[in-house]
Amino acid sequence: MNQLVRVEREGPIATVVLNQPTKLNALSRDSWSELGQRVRELSADGAVRCVILRGAGDKAFAAGADISEFPDVRADSAQGRAYGELVYHTMQAIGDCVHPTIAMIRGVCVGGGLEVAIACDLRICSEASRFGIPINRLGLTMGYGELMGLLDVVGPAVAREILLEGRVFDAREALDKGLVHRVVSDAALEDEVRTSAARIVAGAPLVARWHKRFIRRLSGQPPLTEAELNEGYACFDTEDYREGLAAFLKKREPRFRGK
Repeated sequence: MNQLVRVEREGPIATVVLNQPTKLNALSRDSWSELGQRVRELSADGAVRCVILRGAGDKAFAAGADISEFPDVRADSAQGRAYGELVYHTMQAIGDCVHPTIAMIRGVCVGGGLEVAIACDLRICSEASRFGIPINRLGLTMGYGELMGLLDVVGPAVAREILLEGRVFDAREALDKGLVHRVVSDAALEDEVRTSAARIVAGAPLVARWHKRFIRRLSGQPPLTEAELNEGYACFDTEDYREGLAAFLKKREPRFRGK
């Protein structure tokens, strides 16, 4: 069987590959778990100086979570919270990685895929990339833990636009919104990411780790209350979520009722 998440090594540079190209690298529950574990292992490896995250193939970084398994793993708020905590812990693993991280984005980067990219220190994409978080069509929210990453990168005004419209937009707009640091041609993407990684590797590794730690400390948010955490998963008990999920799986337009 193919690994859901593959790790490649080239000297001090490690590349983590989301490895489901036939599903546009959509992340299943097992993929989220494996991704977090791989990144934690690399974070503990002193020989690593830079980690690149990418999707397998040339069509997608990641097309979000694997919605086909939601009826089994996100059927209600209890399951939603368990799943959401897994996603949040994976985001924390990427964000807390002691080594600098770069998201190499080619093609589709939406929903949970964009969350993975946002957790990285640098985001470099190709001109053909597409971005967005269209979960309003599922009757689904980003939990507090997931939303923090989006807010840290783009701020509340742009976060509201992305989540309220649920629109998918191009690479230039992603650059304008601050979602990515650089946009390059499709042909130049790998070279640009490798050049960026080489610059990082050429620097003092302890300094890179300290700078990451200092920035996290200065950007710290107050801890969430238990009630706030629970509210982040209340959507899974609504009729609108069940309607949105059914509509997605049946490839029809949802009919939301606000219940």
